[in-house]
Amino acid sequence: MPAQWTAEVIGEMHLNGITAKMLATKIGWHEKYLSAVLNGHREPKGAEVTCKEALQGLISLQDHDNTPDVP
Repeated sequence: MPAQWTAEVIGEMHLNGITAKMLATKIGWHEKYLSAVLNGHREPKGAEVTCKEALQGLISLQDHDNTPDVP
């Protein structure tokens, strides 16, 4: 059974339009491996921190890209 944090990560991905491919690329994992982690089939050490930090990095990039330039 997946840990609670995986549901939080998936929810944030959905809310921010971030795909599994984008997150896997940011982390440096294969998409299928990320899927196995998020579905509770793999539990690598530090996965929660790794996924959450990468996700926040992607969200920050999106926020920066959507911020209008102010002269």
